[in-house]
Amino acid sequence: MHSSHDPYVRVRGAREHNLKGVDVDIPRDVLAVFTGVSGSGKSSLAFGTLYAEAQRRYFESVAPYARRLIHQVGAPRVGEITGLPPAVSLQQRRSAPTSRSSVGTVTQLSNSLRMLFSRAGTYPPGAARLDSDAFSPNTAAGACPACHGLGQVHDTTEELLVPDPSRSVREGAVAAWPGAWQGKNLRDILDALGYDVDRPWRELPAEQREWILFTDEQPVVTVHPVRDADRIQRPYQGTYTSARRYVLKTFSDTRSATLRAKAERFLTSTPCPACAGSRLRPEALAVTFGGRTIAELAALPLTDLVPLLDGRSEAARVLTADVKSRIAPVIELGLGYLSLDRAAPTLSAGELQRLRLATQLRSGLFGVVYVLDEPSAGLHPADTEALLTVLDRLKSAGNSVFVVEHHLDVVRGADWVVDVGPGAGEHGGRVLYSGPPAELASVARSVTAGYLFDESPGPVRRVREPRGWLTVGPVTRHNLREVAARFPVGAFTAVTGVSGSGKSTLIGELTEDVPGVGRLVRVDQKPIGRTPRSNLATYTGLFDVVRKVFAGTAEAKARGYGVGRFSFNVPGGRCETCQGEGFVSVELLFLPSTYAPCPDCAGARYRPETLQVAYRGRNIAQVLDLTVEAAAEFFADNPAAARSLGALLDVGLGYLRLGQPATELSGGEAQRIKLASELQRGRRGHTLYLLDEPTTGLHPADVEVLMDRLHGLVDAGHTVVVVEHDMTVVAGADWVIDLGPGGGDRGGRIVAAGPPDQVARAPGSATAPYLARVMP
Repeated sequence: MHSSHDPYVRVRGAREHNLKGVDVDIPRDVLAVFTGVSGSGKSSLAFGTLYAEAQRRYFESVAPYARRLIHQVGAPRVGEITGLPPAVSLQQRRSAPTSRSSVGTVTQLSNSLRMLFSRAGTYPPGAARLDSDAFSPNTAAGACPACHGLGQVHDTTEELLVPDPSRSVREGAVAAWPGAWQGKNLRDILDALGYDVDRPWRELPAEQREWILFTDEQPVVTVHPVRDADRIQRPYQGTYTSARRYVLKTFSDTRSATLRAKAERFLTSTPCPACAGSRLRPEALAVTFGGRTIAELAALPLTDLVPLLDGRSEAARVLTADVKSRIAPVIELGLGYLSLDRAAPTLSAGELQRLRLATQLRSGLFGVVYVLDEPSAGLHPADTEALLTVLDRLKSAGNSVFVVEHHLDVVRGADWVVDVGPGAGEHGGRVLYSGPPAELASVARSVTAGYLFDESPGPVRRVREPRGWLTVGPVTRHNLREVAARFPVGAFTAVTGVSGSGKSTLIGELTEDVPGVGRLVRVDQKPIGRTPRSNLATYTGLFDVVRKVFAGTAEAKARGYGVGRFSFNVPGGRCETCQGEGFVSVELLFLPSTYAPCPDCAGARYRPETLQVAYRGRNIAQVLDLTVEAAAEFFADNPAAARSLGALLDVGLGYLRLGQPATELSGGEAQRIKLASELQRGRRGHTLYLLDEPTTGLHPADVEVLMDRLHGLVDAGHTVVVVEHDMTVVAGADWVIDLGPGGGDRGGRIVAAGPPDQVARAPGSATAPYLARVMP
């Protein structure tokens, strides 16, 4: 047993996910980086083991009643851990923040600003002093009553609801109405109410068109459906709903993203006329500080807000000092271009994580372990230097900083490196090295070492000649002002620039409507599914092939089992106790519900009878448990399966299991699965591929694999455009568009455009010096 003064966190026998009984010692009060190829097990060690155990110990100290109110991670599979302090996790959460969440709410800066207006604002003569809640659009006391604090009001027009007025109501003139029976029902009700549903829409009297689309009345009428020859339909009572009412109700109430998106197509969104988009009540907007309302200050970039925070009274001085001290770390992390009212859903995962990191800097905690998930994700090399300074300050305050990271500059700047590997999945899960970065060079099996200490420039790539050009713009959107850009056809283009310079906004303008764009494929990092029912095999279509193989076996045919019998998503062959999920939720009194393997199928998801059908000695559950790599061998002689699995291997995902739930995949893995799904479809004419930061979350070895695939697409005649911060990727491009020079209002211009060697010499470019370092 180690003494309480032991300066190390000591892990013994970690077996979480693919870890193979790992023993490792990591010093406290250092910046320690966990690195290794994607899927090697570094997150399983940092988050799944160390953070999970720190959380479990904390919850042990919490009253049982309170425990059930807190989301808990399960106890990790580990022998023992000693010397572990309390932990704070800053992960790149994949759950999307709500539209009411903003930069101000994430950083808690909104609270400080509201307090400033409440206590030190200038009120109109005779006005009562308002509580700080009255300055929040998210409270009943502060929200504008007309738009409920959203700042936008939605409505619709006849042109949107009826795009083709030459059609009659029966022919579907009212495009906004639902399809199938529900739409037919509304048409039948109109018929019963005496409206001519067979006349072209434009020939109906104006007052009838107005009533059909916009009435708030909901008359109930007896409908006598037209009799079909094959079935008897009885009269029924139908309630009429106008097209406008239906669309607004669907938009505000539906849980379905698809239905909401469909409804949104028929809506106009305009700033609320009552509050002019400020989201607040008139009483709050009447209070000013330095001659400006709280909405005006919240709309400014943080770098512009700081100089305006000058207090005359003692209360104002104390409160402005508090706001400034909270803003300072946000600006330091390169996010000064953001405004407090910027909606959280519009931020990247990297921006969100850095905002939470800035908040932690102000918390003043010491003696804790901060566990961070790739804080350099989405960062330009210029911003990475600021990040290292911030991580160093967290450490200097008396904390341990454990970072899962691929960025080589962050690894070089660490005090300690834990290298996990050597490969991914079953080929990983071992600690190859734990010690100071310099000594990693002597570890022969480390893939990381080769990249960390190899300073030689990459191979010289001949720049391709474009077959033509795609032109977008002039674009004025977000911070882009009258920007026009050209993208070469049949070439590889990298769009670069500091965070917030307008890169994603610019490539968002590349749509099917741009002349010269045929087929367009966007490959983003959004999850491939939100439930454990969605997995690698179902998303790529591989599961359909596997089910056909099982249905084609002699045993399945003898039993009369079809393809559906081998799905865990529909009744039939699945285990009904867990409904094919493989686990059941166990409700515990005073504790959060926990998940346990299903008592009937033991996690296999299927009925025993279904599992009796085998193909080459494996049942369907065992096949789903294979890794992509193992499955490629197993199905080598099945062309459809081999094509799908080959595409997954080509993008470096051989370590994932076929049945791995979508909820367990990282953003980078989800993006590569989407790319693999696209690659397996075969070539269909010229395609434009758009990828937003495809190397995020990838080890340099995986970046090489991915780049080979993307350059292969270009060699096959397609066009690839990537938003990218990895300078080795940019150096290998045919064309570079560099935006900047800064972020937010200081960005939004094309600083340089041309081949990489030309951009590397561009004056005034924040990218040029970093690109020049890696140019061959």
